Order: sequence, then C-alpha cells, then structure tokens
Amino acid sequence: MRYTYIPKNVCARKIEFDINNNIITNVSFAGGCDGNLKAISKLVEGMNAEDIISKLSGNTCGFKNTSCADQLANAIKEAMQKIKN
Repeated sequence: MRYTYIPKNVCARKIEFDINNNIITNVSFAGGCDGNLKAISKLVEGMNAEDIISKLSGNTCGFKNTSCADQLANAIKEAMQKIKN
C-alpha cells in the first residue's frame, strides 16, 4: 500500500512510502534537508515498521519538539492503524 502523510512542524512538506507486510520501502520526502532525508530513506529501506518507529520516534530537530525522522515514525504509525481498521 502506498501511503502519503503531511508532516507537521517540520521543513518537509510531504512523506510518501510503501508498507506491505509491515515492511517499509520507497520512502521519499518532499522538501526538507535533501541530503539527510535521502539518507534516512536509504537507511530505512526494507526495514520492519516497528523497528523504524522504535529508532526514530522522539527524534528532535533544533528547538522543535519533532523532526522529519520523528514525523516519518508518526506516518508509519498512522499507516499501520489504517491497515488494522
């Protein structure tokens, strides 16, 4: 399933990824810190959704209480909830 998420309080404007059998692939960010977000996308490619959530949840950026990585974790949580329902 392809999932699109609009992040909040970060520079990225959109996060998209595929989630199939709790495996995350094809992560892409629109906007934000291009190099860092490309690296995150590569690092999480093929990982289990719960592992990504565990590693990235709560990560902050500067003085913000969230980050693009944290927002990816939130997006994955939301996608998993929609799959369950």
